[in-house]
Amino acid sequence: MKTVAQLVVRTYECDSYGHVNNAVYLNYLEYGRMEFLHACGFDYKGLVDAGYYLYITHIDISYKASAFLDDRLLVEVEPIKLGHVSGTFRQRVLKADGTVCAEAKVTWASVTTNGKPAPIPRQFMIDSLKPTQAE
Repeated sequence: MKTVAQLVVRTYECDSYGHVNNAVYLNYLEYGRMEFLHACGFDYKGLVDAGYYLYITHIDISYKASAFLDDRLLVEVEPIKLGHVSGTFRQRVLKADGTVCAEAKVTWASVTTNGKPAPIPRQFMIDSLKPTQAE
């Protein structure tokens, strides 16, 4: 499953050069992932209530083009890898005209509330987390 979330660049996300600060893209990626989970019906609150978290363990990001105040952006999210304890999303941040601003691979892991890696409970292992094509 691939989803697309939309947002508009706000003033406080821009740096002294007038474009979106590189660190802000991490927030955009997180927003996109949470919208992905909502869209596919993943019960994140239920996962937390069951004593598990999804931690981000690695982000590999490449910046391609600048985004500026009031630009309309799209955040694409697609699962490309899934194991028993972890998975990876491919994400892109694009302008409405299709210009790619950033590309990232984001790896996450399931952990217990004490931070120990643990398999994702079966009831939370939904089909939408599975890659639709091989990486």
